[in-house]
Amino acid sequence: MNNVHEELKSVSQFLTEYATCLMASGVHTSRIVRNTARIAESFGFEAHMTLFHKTISMTLRSKDNAHVYSTVSTAKSGAINFEFNSELSALSWEAYDNHLPLNTLWEKFHAITSKPRMNPWTVWILVGFANASFCRLFNGDWIAAVFVATLVGFRIKQILHFNHYFVFTISAFVASLIASITMWQHWGTTPDIAIGASVLYLIPGVPLINGIIDIIEGHVLAGTARLINALLLIVCIAFGMGITLLMMGGKLL
Repeated sequence: MNNVHEELKSVSQFLTEYATCLMASGVHTSRIVRNTARIAESFGFEAHMTLFHKTISMTLRSKDNAHVYSTVSTAKSGAINFEFNSELSALSWEAYDNHLPLNTLWEKFHAITSKPRMNPWTVWILVGFANASFCRLFNGDWIAAVFVATLVGFRIKQILHFNHYFVFTISAFVASLIASITMWQHWGTTPDIAIGASVLYLIPGVPLINGIIDIIEGHVLAGTARLINALLLIVCIAFGMGITLLMMGGKLL
């Protein structure tokens, strides 16, 4: 009996760490539940989970219901990482197909999560080109101003490490203010597109998509929390841009 309980505890500790890492990487709720339950199944256990915006509750039990172990953990915060998502999902299938022992799972998990992320300076430059490309895609002119505005705004987002709502507001304000130089100097005829494109890097697309998926798949509380968080971020972006527009006299042309 003690051996089964200790195994439940050990597997539960791994699954909790695994689930919180998936959540921090931007995975929608049903995928987290499926991947975690798949690994639990490889050990002959059943996993039942409840996910909220800040916490994850999980109950792991043996198939005969004789042994149960429950945990509550705090969800981690982190940047969206699709590479982690893909590799951690693949790990769940490998565990299910090959019945990997727990120590091997830990080794593979740490190998995945310890991989270095893309160089932040490379991301910085690529985001600048991406926003400039969006500006051109919507027939905007003076994309150079958008490029510079994005670089400055995104750099602010990278170096500030306090309340993310305030960071989004400041980043949106600075980026839109720099992009508005096209209006100050009467460059081009599309200052509205330049200002709008300069803050596209802040749009919380993943939380919005995940929130809708969660609600459709029945995880209403988790989905609603994600949508509310995304809505607040959009309000912060709008507030930052609004400050710029007020400084410009409330109009673009």
